[in-house]
Amino acid sequence: MYDVVIIGAGQAGIAAGYYVKQTGLSFVLIDGHKEIGMSWRNRYDSLVLFTPRKYSALPGLRMNGRPKGFPTKSEMATYLQQYVNQNDLPIKLNTTVSSVSKRRGIYLIETNQGIIQAKRVVIASGAFQKPFIPPVVVRAEDKPFQLHSSTYRSPDQLPEGPVLVVGGGNSGAQIAVELAGEREVTLAVSQPLKFMPIQFLGRPIFHWLDVIGLLHAGRDTVKGRWFRKRKDPIFGKELKVFIDNKRVDLKPRVVKVVGDKVLFSDNSERNFETIVWCTGFVPAYDWIQIEGALSSNGSPLHDRGVSPIAGLYYIGLPWQHQRGSALVCGVGMDAAYIVSHMNESGS
Repeated sequence: MYDVVIIGAGQAGIAAGYYVKQTGLSFVLIDGHKEIGMSWRNRYDSLVLFTPRKYSALPGLRMNGRPKGFPTKSEMATYLQQYVNQNDLPIKLNTTVSSVSKRRGIYLIETNQGIIQAKRVVIASGAFQKPFIPPVVVRAEDKPFQLHSSTYRSPDQLPEGPVLVVGGGNSGAQIAVELAGEREVTLAVSQPLKFMPIQFLGRPIFHWLDVIGLLHAGRDTVKGRWFRKRKDPIFGKELKVFIDNKRVDLKPRVVKVVGDKVLFSDNSERNFETIVWCTGFVPAYDWIQIEGALSSNGSPLHDRGVSPIAGLYYIGLPWQHQRGSALVCGVGMDAAYIVSHMNESGS
């Protein structure tokens, strides 16, 4: 039996492992992937982070390269593996979790490799596990070809012809710009787009968010409450330029898809060969089978990652405590807090 089991070996999990190792407690990280960093390697080929290297590192290890430069997904994956190696973190890969329960004060983690017992559990599996596609597809036929951004890799995957990209987040923006280099692209969004430069006055925008105290402002502070009300912007101006130059056609929300015909909220219709759904993910915590651990809607109950269930913790949740909680630059702060709580409470 372990003192601590950390479920998930992405950036949040290994940041927690970094601090748990300093306590001397016995622990292990478990992850369903075959290697560290696979969640980054599995994303689309052209992905570049909008956080510079200085803000894409975990406690105790700087990223290689210019601090103001922006890492690729492969750099990020390689960095996470280096982090695990440098800190000699114990990890069981190819280990998927089907349930977590608690009996007589002991956590039972059921996996494809058998049951693992622990005195404490840290859930670091990520806030968004299931790809979300809105329920607007009335009749699925051979056309259009459809895929979610989680399975999009490059334009080569897609058949020729016009493409509809659905979703106004940063993934949708980057994929729309990439596809518009060689085909007709329409981008459908449900809200007006807001753009933020990646750099300002020669410094990354995340430098300025840090300087003015927004990046790590607590969710219940004045700055944090103000920041939480703001819609996430599109970082960079490439998409804006493409829209202004008519290389990407902007449309409002998709309300219905019937075969290859798409109906938009302005009552216009258009036919597409391909739809790429950049519509995000939804949380899935039904595998946590502990009474009182989840809210009525299935979300984790916690205060700064500390569950009301003794010995249960979370890390990597959006706004777990501050804006950076779900970003690489913020998980270290949250990891330090939950492990400190673990030590002080003895549970």
